[in-house]
Amino acid sequence: MKIHEYQAKELLSNFGIPTLKHSVAFSADEAGKLAYEEFQSKGVQTIAIKAQVHAGGRGKGIVYDINTNQPIIYNGKEVRGVNIINGDDIAHTAYEYAARMVGKKLVTIQTGATGSIIHRLLIEEGCSISREFYISITLDRQTGKNVIMASTEGGMEIEKVASESPEKILRETIDPRFGLLPFQVRRLAFGLGLKGDAYKNFLNFLPKLANAYDEMDASLLEINPLVQTSDNQIIALDAKINFDDNAIFRHPQYMELRDTNEESPLEVEASKYDLNYIKLNGNVGCMVNGAGLAMATMDLIKFAGGQPANFLDVGGGANVDRIANAFKIMMSDPDVHAVLINIFGGIVRCDKVADGIVQALNDVKVDLPVIVRLDGTNAEEAKEILKKSGMAFKIATTFLEAAQNVTEVVKTAV
Repeated sequence: MKIHEYQAKELLSNFGIPTLKHSVAFSADEAGKLAYEEFQSKGVQTIAIKAQVHAGGRGKGIVYDINTNQPIIYNGKEVRGVNIINGDDIAHTAYEYAARMVGKKLVTIQTGATGSIIHRLLIEEGCSISREFYISITLDRQTGKNVIMASTEGGMEIEKVASESPEKILRETIDPRFGLLPFQVRRLAFGLGLKGDAYKNFLNFLPKLANAYDEMDASLLEINPLVQTSDNQIIALDAKINFDDNAIFRHPQYMELRDTNEESPLEVEASKYDLNYIKLNGNVGCMVNGAGLAMATMDLIKFAGGQPANFLDVGGGANVDRIANAFKIMMSDPDVHAVLINIFGGIVRCDKVADGIVQALNDVKVDLPVIVRLDGTNAEEAKEILKKSGMAFKIATTFLEAAQNVTEVVKTAV
Protein backbone atom coordinates (compact mmCIF):
# COMPACT_ATOMS: atom_id res chain seq x y z
CA MET A 1 0.00 0.00 0.00
CA LYS A 2 1.26 3.47 -0.93
CA ILE A 3 0.70 6.69 0.98
CA HIS A 4 1.23 10.38 0.25
CA GLU A 5 4.34 12.39 1.02
CA TYR A 6 2.73 14.39 3.81
CA GLN A 7 1.47 11.20 5.46
CA ALA A 8 4.94 9.63 5.20
CA LYS A 9 6.52 12.69 6.80
CA GLU A 10 4.08 12.63 9.68
CA LEU A 11 4.95 9.00 10.35
CA LEU A 12 8.68 9.63 10.08
CA SER A 13 8.41 12.52 12.54
CA ASN A 14 7.16 10.01 15.11
CA PHE A 15 10.55 8.31 14.86
CA GLY A 16 12.48 11.54 15.38
CA ILE A 17 13.38 11.97 11.71
CA PRO A 18 13.76 15.66 10.77
CA THR A 19 11.32 17.08 8.22
CA LEU A 20 10.31 20.63 7.34
CA LYS A 21 7.22 22.30 8.77
CA HIS A 22 4.24 21.50 6.54
CA SER A 23 0.45 21.37 6.24
CA VAL A 24 -1.94 19.77 3.77
CA ALA A 25 -4.67 21.59 1.83
CA PHE A 26 -7.59 20.25 -0.20
CA SER A 27 -8.65 23.48 -1.92
CA ALA A 28 -7.26 26.81 -3.08
CA ASP A 29 -8.95 28.65 -0.22
CA GLU A 30 -7.44 26.27 2.31
CA ALA A 31 -4.01 26.55 0.68
CA GLY A 32 -4.08 30.34 0.86
CA LYS A 33 -5.26 30.32 4.46
CA LEU A 34 -2.62 27.81 5.58
CA ALA A 35 0.13 29.68 3.74
CA TYR A 36 -0.81 32.85 5.59
CA GLU A 37 -1.47 31.46 9.07
CA GLU A 38 1.34 28.90 9.21
CA PHE A 39 4.05 30.72 7.27
CA GLN A 40 3.54 34.30 6.03
CA SER A 41 2.25 35.64 9.36
CA LYS A 42 5.38 34.19 11.01
CA GLY A 43 7.80 35.89 8.64
CA VAL A 44 8.44 32.98 6.27
CA GLN A 45 9.10 34.17 2.73
CA THR A 46 9.76 30.88 0.91
CA ILE A 47 7.44 27.90 0.70
CA ALA A 48 6.90 24.98 -1.65
CA ILE A 49 3.50 23.85 -2.89
CA LYS A 50 3.55 20.18 -3.89
CA ALA A 51 0.94 18.04 -5.63
CA GLN A 52 0.17 14.94 -3.56
CA VAL A 53 -0.10 12.04 -6.00
CA HIS A 54 1.36 8.53 -5.92
CA ALA A 55 3.96 9.19 -8.61
CA GLY A 56 7.55 10.32 -8.77
CA GLY A 57 9.02 13.04 -10.94
CA ARG A 58 6.58 15.66 -9.68
CA GLY A 59 9.11 18.48 -9.84
CA LYS A 60 9.48 18.01 -13.59
CA GLY A 61 5.83 17.05 -14.12
CA ILE A 62 3.42 19.49 -15.77
CA VAL A 63 -0.15 20.26 -14.69
CA TYR A 64 -2.78 20.00 -17.46
CA ASP A 65 -6.41 21.03 -17.78
CA ILE A 66 -8.57 17.89 -17.83
CA ASN A 67 -10.98 19.15 -20.49
CA THR A 68 -8.64 20.89 -22.95
CA ASN A 69 -5.53 18.81 -22.19
CA GLN A 70 -3.53 22.03 -22.36
CA PRO A 71 -0.77 22.86 -19.84
CA ILE A 72 -1.78 25.29 -17.09
CA ILE A 73 0.10 28.59 -17.22
CA TYR A 74 0.69 31.03 -14.35
CA ASN A 75 2.85 34.15 -14.62
CA GLY A 76 3.97 33.03 -18.04
CA LYS A 77 5.29 29.65 -16.87
CA GLU A 78 3.92 26.11 -16.89
CA VAL A 79 2.62 25.03 -13.48
CA ARG A 80 4.61 22.09 -12.18
CA GLY A 81 3.87 19.38 -9.66
CA VAL A 82 6.24 21.15 -7.26
CA ASN A 83 6.39 24.95 -7.26
CA ILE A 84 8.62 27.21 -5.15
CA ILE A 85 7.02 30.46 -3.95
CA ASN A 86 9.04 33.46 -2.76
CA GLY A 87 8.11 36.95 -1.62
CA ASP A 88 6.23 39.01 0.92
CA ASP A 89 2.78 37.74 -0.12
CA ILE A 90 3.28 34.00 -0.38
CA ALA A 91 -0.29 33.33 0.77
CA HIS A 92 -1.81 35.02 -2.31
CA THR A 93 0.60 33.23 -4.65
CA ALA A 94 -0.10 29.90 -2.93
CA TYR A 95 -3.82 30.47 -3.50
CA GLU A 96 -3.24 31.21 -7.19
CA TYR A 97 -1.10 28.12 -7.69
CA ALA A 98 -3.53 25.90 -5.77
CA ALA A 99 -6.45 27.17 -7.88
CA ARG A 100 -4.55 25.99 -10.95
CA MET A 101 -3.60 22.62 -9.45
CA VAL A 102 -6.50 21.14 -7.47
CA GLY A 103 -8.79 19.18 -9.76
CA LYS A 104 -6.29 19.26 -12.63
CA LYS A 105 -4.09 16.39 -13.79
CA LEU A 106 -0.37 16.08 -13.24
CA VAL A 107 1.62 14.28 -15.93
CA THR A 108 5.01 12.92 -14.92
CA ILE A 109 7.43 10.34 -16.25
CA GLN A 110 5.74 7.79 -13.98
CA THR A 111 2.06 8.60 -14.64
CA GLY A 112 2.27 8.53 -18.42
CA ALA A 113 0.02 10.71 -20.58
CA THR A 114 -3.10 9.85 -18.60
CA GLY A 115 -1.70 11.65 -15.56
CA SER A 116 -3.02 11.70 -11.99
CA ILE A 117 -5.74 14.01 -10.73
CA ILE A 118 -4.55 16.34 -7.95
CA HIS A 119 -6.87 16.25 -4.93
CA ARG A 120 -4.57 17.55 -2.19
CA LEU A 121 -1.51 19.77 -1.82
CA LEU A 122 1.40 19.90 0.61
CA ILE A 123 2.36 23.41 1.72
CA GLU A 124 5.89 23.30 3.14
CA GLU A 125 8.39 25.77 4.51
CA GLY A 126 11.44 26.35 2.34
CA CYS A 127 15.04 25.79 3.39
CA SER A 128 18.54 26.70 2.22
CA ILE A 129 19.93 23.60 0.51
CA SER A 130 23.66 22.95 0.37
CA ARG A 131 23.64 19.40 -1.10
CA GLU A 132 21.10 16.80 -2.17
CA PHE A 133 21.33 13.01 -1.72
CA TYR A 134 19.28 9.90 -2.44
CA ILE A 135 18.69 7.26 0.22
CA SER A 136 16.31 4.32 0.46
CA ILE A 137 15.74 1.07 2.30
CA THR A 138 14.08 -1.92 0.69
CA LEU A 139 14.23 -5.71 0.58
CA ASP A 140 16.87 -7.29 -1.64
CA ARG A 141 15.01 -10.41 -2.75
CA GLN A 142 18.20 -12.09 -3.96
CA THR A 143 19.80 -12.04 -0.52
CA GLY A 144 16.59 -12.03 1.52
CA LYS A 145 17.93 -9.07 3.49
CA ASN A 146 17.14 -5.38 3.69
CA VAL A 147 19.52 -3.11 1.81
CA ILE A 148 20.25 0.60 2.15
CA MET A 149 21.02 2.40 -1.11
CA ALA A 150 22.52 5.87 -1.07
CA SER A 151 23.81 8.24 -3.72
CA THR A 152 25.12 11.76 -4.13
CA GLU A 153 22.69 12.11 -7.05
CA GLY A 154 19.74 13.36 -5.00
CA GLY A 155 16.63 14.46 -6.89
CA MET A 156 17.42 12.14 -9.82
CA GLU A 157 15.45 9.03 -10.74
CA ILE A 158 17.45 6.22 -9.15
CA GLU A 159 16.79 4.01 -12.20
CA LYS A 160 18.59 6.58 -14.39
CA VAL A 161 21.52 6.76 -11.99
CA ALA A 162 21.71 2.95 -11.89
CA SER A 163 21.89 2.70 -15.70
CA GLU A 164 24.17 5.68 -16.39
CA SER A 165 26.35 5.91 -13.26
CA PRO A 166 26.02 2.70 -11.22
CA GLU A 167 29.27 3.46 -9.39
CA LYS A 168 27.49 6.38 -7.69
CA ILE A 169 25.11 4.06 -5.83
CA LEU A 170 26.37 2.92 -2.43
CA ARG A 171 24.90 -0.20 -0.84
CA GLU A 172 24.89 -1.60 2.67
CA THR A 173 23.15 -4.90 3.39
CA ILE A 174 21.55 -5.16 6.84
CA ASP A 175 22.08 -8.52 8.52
CA PRO A 176 18.83 -9.29 10.41
CA ARG A 177 20.83 -10.90 13.21
CA PHE A 178 22.62 -7.66 14.07
CA GLY A 179 20.67 -4.84 12.47
CA LEU A 180 22.31 -1.75 10.99
CA LEU A 181 25.79 -1.49 12.48
CA PRO A 182 27.62 1.77 13.30
CA PHE A 183 30.50 1.08 10.89
CA GLN A 184 27.99 0.74 8.03
CA VAL A 185 26.49 4.14 8.85
CA ARG A 186 29.95 5.70 8.94
CA ARG A 187 30.91 4.06 5.65
CA LEU A 188 27.84 5.52 3.95
CA ALA A 189 28.50 8.94 5.46
CA PHE A 190 32.08 8.90 4.17
CA GLY A 191 30.88 7.63 0.79
CA LEU A 192 28.51 10.59 0.50
CA GLY A 193 31.34 12.98 1.33
CA LEU A 194 29.80 14.28 4.56
CA LYS A 195 31.98 16.16 7.03
CA GLY A 196 31.72 17.98 10.34
CA ASP A 197 28.26 18.59 11.74
CA ALA A 198 26.58 17.18 8.63
CA TYR A 199 28.49 13.93 9.17
CA LYS A 200 27.42 13.78 12.83
CA ASN A 201 23.80 14.54 11.99
CA PHE A 202 23.77 11.80 9.36
CA LEU A 203 25.07 9.30 11.94
CA ASN A 204 22.04 10.21 14.05
CA PHE A 205 19.61 10.24 11.10
CA LEU A 206 20.24 6.90 9.41
CA PRO A 207 19.68 4.52 12.37
CA LYS A 208 16.34 6.25 13.00
CA LEU A 209 15.40 5.73 9.37
CA ALA A 210 16.29 2.03 9.55
CA ASN A 211 14.30 1.66 12.75
CA ALA A 212 11.27 3.36 11.15
CA TYR A 213 11.46 0.99 8.17
CA ASP A 214 11.43 -2.06 10.45
CA GLU A 215 8.79 -0.82 12.89
CA MET A 216 6.37 0.18 10.13
CA ASP A 217 6.80 -3.09 8.19
CA ALA A 218 7.55 -1.05 5.09
CA SER A 219 8.49 -2.61 1.78
CA LEU A 220 10.11 0.64 0.61
CA LEU A 221 11.25 3.77 2.43
CA GLU A 222 12.73 6.32 0.04
CA ILE A 223 14.01 9.84 0.75
CA ASN A 224 14.69 11.69 -2.51
CA PRO A 225 16.09 14.15 -1.96
CA LEU A 226 17.65 13.95 1.45
CA VAL A 227 19.21 17.38 1.92
CA GLN A 228 22.10 18.93 3.77
CA THR A 229 21.08 22.49 4.66
CA SER A 230 23.38 25.50 4.78
CA ASP A 231 23.63 25.02 8.56
CA ASN A 232 24.53 21.31 8.07
CA GLN A 233 21.21 19.82 9.17
CA ILE A 234 20.14 16.54 7.50
CA ILE A 235 16.46 16.72 6.52
CA ALA A 236 14.05 14.48 4.63
CA LEU A 237 12.86 16.93 1.95
CA ASP A 238 10.70 14.28 0.33
CA ALA A 239 9.46 10.93 1.61
CA LYS A 240 7.94 7.86 0.05
CA ILE A 241 6.69 4.86 2.03
CA ASN A 242 5.19 1.66 0.68
CA PHE A 243 3.80 -0.75 3.25
CA ASP A 244 4.07 -4.52 3.00
CA ASP A 245 0.45 -5.57 2.35
CA ASN A 246 1.08 -8.88 4.09
CA ALA A 247 1.90 -7.05 7.33
CA ILE A 248 -0.93 -4.50 7.29
CA PHE A 249 -2.89 -6.62 9.79
CA ARG A 250 -0.28 -5.58 12.37
CA HIS A 251 -0.93 -1.90 11.64
CA PRO A 252 -4.69 -1.46 11.06
CA GLN A 253 -4.31 2.30 11.60
CA TYR A 254 -2.40 2.55 8.32
CA MET A 255 -5.51 1.64 6.36
CA GLU A 256 -6.89 5.06 7.26
CA LEU A 257 -4.09 6.55 5.16
CA ARG A 258 -5.19 4.78 1.99
CA ASP A 259 -6.27 7.10 -0.84
CA THR A 260 -8.36 5.10 -3.31
CA ASN A 261 -8.40 8.11 -5.68
CA GLU A 262 -4.80 7.16 -6.48
CA GLU A 263 -5.67 3.57 -7.36
CA SER A 264 -7.32 1.98 -10.36
CA PRO A 265 -11.10 1.62 -9.72
CA LEU A 266 -10.93 -2.01 -10.84
CA GLU A 267 -8.04 -2.70 -8.48
CA VAL A 268 -9.97 -1.12 -5.61
CA GLU A 269 -12.99 -3.28 -6.44
CA ALA A 270 -10.81 -6.41 -6.60
CA SER A 271 -9.32 -5.69 -3.19
CA LYS A 272 -12.82 -5.90 -1.67
CA TYR A 273 -12.89 -9.60 -2.60
CA ASP A 274 -9.23 -10.38 -1.74
CA LEU A 275 -8.38 -10.78 -5.41
CA ASN A 276 -4.86 -9.92 -6.53
CA TYR A 277 -5.57 -7.75 -9.57
CA ILE A 278 -3.44 -5.30 -11.57
CA LYS A 279 -4.74 -3.53 -14.65
CA LEU A 280 -2.52 -3.74 -17.75
CA ASN A 281 -2.73 -2.31 -21.27
CA GLY A 282 -3.72 -5.37 -23.30
CA ASN A 283 -7.03 -6.98 -24.36
CA VAL A 284 -6.77 -10.56 -23.03
CA GLY A 285 -8.37 -10.98 -19.61
CA CYS A 286 -6.51 -13.51 -17.45
CA MET A 287 -7.87 -15.52 -14.54
CA VAL A 288 -5.23 -17.69 -12.90
CA ASN A 289 -4.55 -19.32 -9.52
CA GLY A 290 -1.13 -18.52 -8.14
CA ALA A 291 1.13 -15.53 -8.76
CA GLY A 292 3.84 -17.56 -10.48
CA LEU A 293 1.39 -19.17 -12.90
CA ALA A 294 -0.18 -15.75 -13.52
CA MET A 295 3.20 -14.31 -14.51
CA ALA A 296 3.92 -17.31 -16.74
CA THR A 297 0.47 -16.96 -18.34
CA MET A 298 1.10 -13.33 -19.21
CA ASP A 299 4.50 -14.24 -20.64
CA LEU A 300 3.05 -16.98 -22.82
CA ILE A 301 0.25 -14.72 -24.09
CA LYS A 302 2.95 -12.24 -25.14
CA PHE A 303 4.95 -15.08 -26.71
CA ALA A 304 1.87 -16.09 -28.72
CA GLY A 305 1.47 -12.53 -30.02
CA GLY A 306 -1.21 -11.29 -27.61
CA GLN A 307 -1.37 -8.63 -24.92
CA PRO A 308 -2.58 -9.41 -21.37
CA ALA A 309 -5.17 -6.97 -20.02
CA ASN A 310 -4.57 -7.79 -16.38
CA PHE A 311 -2.81 -9.77 -13.72
CA LEU A 312 -5.54 -11.60 -11.80
CA ASP A 313 -4.70 -14.23 -9.21
CA VAL A 314 -7.78 -15.82 -7.62
CA GLY A 315 -5.56 -17.73 -5.19
CA GLY A 316 -5.74 -21.31 -4.03
CA GLY A 317 -9.41 -21.12 -3.10
CA ALA A 318 -10.86 -20.64 -6.59
CA ASN A 319 -14.48 -20.98 -5.43
CA VAL A 320 -17.72 -19.76 -7.00
CA ASP A 321 -17.70 -16.34 -5.35
CA ARG A 322 -14.09 -15.61 -6.25
CA ILE A 323 -14.59 -16.70 -9.86
CA ALA A 324 -17.83 -14.71 -10.17
CA ASN A 325 -16.23 -11.57 -8.77
CA ALA A 326 -13.21 -12.05 -11.02
CA PHE A 327 -15.50 -12.21 -14.06
CA LYS A 328 -17.38 -9.09 -12.92
CA ILE A 329 -14.15 -7.15 -12.68
CA MET A 330 -12.88 -8.29 -16.07
CA MET A 331 -16.25 -7.56 -17.70
CA SER A 332 -16.03 -4.03 -16.29
CA ASP A 333 -12.88 -3.45 -18.33
CA PRO A 334 -13.86 -2.30 -21.86
CA ASP A 335 -10.40 -3.24 -23.13
CA VAL A 336 -10.97 -6.97 -22.51
CA HIS A 337 -11.96 -8.78 -25.73
CA ALA A 338 -11.50 -12.38 -24.57
CA VAL A 339 -10.84 -14.29 -21.35
CA LEU A 340 -8.28 -16.98 -20.63
CA ILE A 341 -8.82 -19.11 -17.53
CA ASN A 342 -5.66 -21.01 -16.65
CA ILE A 343 -5.98 -23.09 -13.47
CA PHE A 344 -3.68 -25.74 -12.08
CA GLY A 345 -5.50 -28.08 -9.73
CA GLY A 346 -3.32 -28.67 -6.72
CA ILE A 347 -4.78 -27.16 -3.57
CA VAL A 348 -8.16 -27.02 -5.30
CA ARG A 349 -9.42 -29.82 -7.58
CA CYS A 350 -10.09 -29.00 -11.24
CA ASP A 351 -13.63 -30.41 -11.14
CA LYS A 352 -14.48 -28.04 -8.29
CA VAL A 353 -13.09 -25.16 -10.31
CA ALA A 354 -15.14 -26.22 -13.34
CA ASP A 355 -18.29 -26.33 -11.20
CA GLY A 356 -17.41 -22.86 -9.94
CA ILE A 357 -16.94 -21.51 -13.46
CA VAL A 358 -20.29 -22.86 -14.62
CA GLN A 359 -22.16 -21.57 -11.56
CA ALA A 360 -20.43 -18.18 -11.78
CA LEU A 361 -21.42 -17.73 -15.41
CA ASN A 362 -25.03 -18.39 -14.48
CA ASP A 363 -24.83 -15.28 -12.29
CA VAL A 364 -22.55 -13.05 -14.37
CA LYS A 365 -23.22 -12.05 -17.96
CA VAL A 366 -20.15 -12.83 -20.04
CA ASP A 367 -20.56 -12.10 -23.73
CA LEU A 368 -16.92 -12.57 -24.67
CA PRO A 369 -15.05 -15.71 -25.84
CA VAL A 370 -13.77 -17.77 -22.89
CA ILE A 371 -10.84 -20.15 -23.30
CA VAL A 372 -10.27 -22.58 -20.43
CA ARG A 373 -7.22 -24.64 -19.63
CA LEU A 374 -7.45 -26.83 -16.51
CA ASP A 375 -4.65 -29.16 -15.54
CA GLY A 376 -3.81 -31.16 -12.46
CA THR A 377 -6.09 -33.07 -10.08
CA ASN A 378 -9.32 -34.27 -11.77
CA ALA A 379 -8.59 -32.31 -14.95
CA GLU A 380 -10.45 -34.80 -17.18
CA GLU A 381 -13.55 -34.70 -14.97
CA ALA A 382 -13.40 -30.90 -15.16
CA LYS A 383 -13.38 -30.93 -18.96
CA GLU A 384 -16.47 -33.14 -19.00
CA ILE A 385 -18.28 -30.73 -16.67
CA LEU A 386 -17.48 -27.82 -19.00
CA LYS A 387 -18.54 -29.74 -22.11
CA LYS A 388 -21.85 -30.82 -20.56
CA SER A 389 -22.66 -27.30 -19.31
CA GLY A 390 -23.90 -26.21 -22.73
CA MET A 391 -21.85 -23.05 -22.48
CA ALA A 392 -19.60 -21.93 -25.31
CA PHE A 393 -16.24 -22.61 -23.72
CA LYS A 394 -13.21 -23.29 -25.86
CA ILE A 395 -11.21 -25.91 -23.97
CA ALA A 396 -7.43 -26.05 -24.43
CA THR A 397 -5.30 -29.02 -23.51
CA THR A 398 -1.87 -27.42 -23.16
CA PHE A 399 -0.64 -24.12 -21.79
CA LEU A 400 0.68 -23.00 -25.19
CA GLU A 401 -2.51 -24.03 -26.95
CA ALA A 402 -4.55 -21.92 -24.55
CA ALA A 403 -2.40 -18.84 -25.18
CA GLN A 404 -2.51 -19.35 -28.94
CA ASN A 405 -6.28 -19.86 -28.93
CA VAL A 406 -7.05 -16.70 -26.97
CA THR A 407 -4.66 -14.69 -29.11
CA GLU A 408 -6.31 -15.91 -32.32
CA VAL A 409 -9.76 -15.18 -30.94
CA VAL A 410 -8.77 -11.59 -30.11
CA LYS A 411 -7.18 -11.05 -33.53
CA THR A 412 -10.32 -12.36 -35.23
CA ALA A 413 -12.52 -10.12 -33.12
CA VAL A 414 -10.45 -7.05 -34.02
